[in-house]
Amino acid sequence: MIWILVAVGGAVGSVLRYAANRLAAHYFGPDTVVGIFAVNVLGSFALGFLATVFIQRSGLPIELRAMATVGLLGGFTTFSTLAYDGVRLLSSGEYMRAGLSLTANVVVGLLAAWLGVLAARAAV
Repeated sequence: MIWILVAVGGAVGSVLRYAANRLAAHYFGPDTVVGIFAVNVLGSFALGFLATVFIQRSGLPIELRAMATVGLLGGFTTFSTLAYDGVRLLSSGEYMRAGLSLTANVVVGLLAAWLGVLAARAAV
């Protein structure tokens, strides 16, 4: 059952991300990054908030926690997980590990996107 709930949450999160991007494109133009930026910031805030609530209220069903975090926010934005992991590491005093993780994720993510663009351009 948990798999279905995560899938439903993911579907809802993905639709919300799409809607946010369309709304931003309507107001800021089709090439805007405002939608993704807003989604990433909101998703990061939401994951930090929910993860903290879920830790403090561990009696909440695992299905609800997974649907909201892995499903909904995972579908809404994957950046939220990176941001929360960074906060978690920094909060526990693991500054070097946090810095390396955040830097590597951003740099490698950008590199992968760039390589994807180059590969697509070469294929088309």
